[in-house]
Amino acid sequence: MSEHVTITKGTCYALFAYNIGLSINLTDAERRISAGAERGRLRHKTRAPQYFEYRPAPLRLVQEGTILDVSGYQASSTVEAMVYDFGAVTITYRLPLDGPFNRLLDLSESLYENDRLLTESRTRVERLLHALGPAIERPLISGEVEDYIIFSIESCVPEHPRLWMSHETDLAHLLRAERTPLSDQEVADAVSCRISYGQEDAAIIDWHSTILFGQEMDDVRAVLEFANVELLEMRILDEQLDRALDEGYEALSRKPRLLSPPGSHEKDVTHIAQLQVDSALIFERVTNTLKLLGDQYLARVSRLVSQRFHLEAWDASILRKLQTLESIYGKMSDRAGTRRMEVLEWIIIVLITLSIVLSFVQ
Repeated sequence: MSEHVTITKGTCYALFAYNIGLSINLTDAERRISAGAERGRLRHKTRAPQYFEYRPAPLRLVQEGTILDVSGYQASSTVEAMVYDFGAVTITYRLPLDGPFNRLLDLSESLYENDRLLTESRTRVERLLHALGPAIERPLISGEVEDYIIFSIESCVPEHPRLWMSHETDLAHLLRAERTPLSDQEVADAVSCRISYGQEDAAIIDWHSTILFGQEMDDVRAVLEFANVELLEMRILDEQLDRALDEGYEALSRKPRLLSPPGSHEKDVTHIAQLQVDSALIFERVTNTLKLLGDQYLARVSRLVSQRFHLEAWDASILRKLQTLESIYGKMSDRAGTRRMEVLEWIIIVLITLSIVLSFVQ
């Protein structure tokens, strides 16, 4: 970006998404943490219907914290936590932006897997887990964390119309947090997911970060924030299904013992069924939380970020594994049923034999 371009108003949002349990009772959580809590709601774009919102609305918590310095930029002392009913939490740090545009590359590099912010955000999540207590079902902080950066630029000098059209190479370096000279193909790929609502706004979406140009971009940022949470949940769910498939295959491959105790097969079948139901419920909760059908622009933003995050590929993988788990469950149920029938047949044979023997004895 040209050294003559100076940001006069902007904000960098550093997002850290965690999973802290199977599900969260938001009503109970709101009762436990009443100070600074409010239900999240998207600000509507022009002509957006009133029913465009989260279902159910997540719980937004504003917490006080220490001022952190990142590459010369100071983070705000207030930190936002967004709590979702499917067990996810997003911690958001805000860094006011001003000064030369080319300084943002230093900030982007510093925020890439920033150990200090990762540690600080995890500490906040641990405190939140303790505060919510019984409101969380099966509380456990996952080892996975999904971080994402959003650069929101509201104004700069000189006022350059469509600034994002004339400096694509510099924007690609910022999006990828990369100083190494990039090829034309890499630059084209970095800025390919671009969308605008009006003449003076734009969103350029990449896998590490997004650059927003324009005023009142909170609704676009909210869609990006939820997509980051969805990516985390898809990764965790995919790993959970891998473990469930391994357990199912092991149970299916186990040779039945001749004198196995009653109910031994049903225990494996019940365990696989529980894993299947838990995975399916999580998948449905995540994919049905945010409804964007009433706002065409934000629906396009959602499709674009899904394309960049490869969410459709994650969905396809998860659905395929759920079907495989269903197949394993069906085979185990059939085998357990067959085993029960064999036991009943042997019982009948034994009873018939005893009746014959007793008739001769008499």
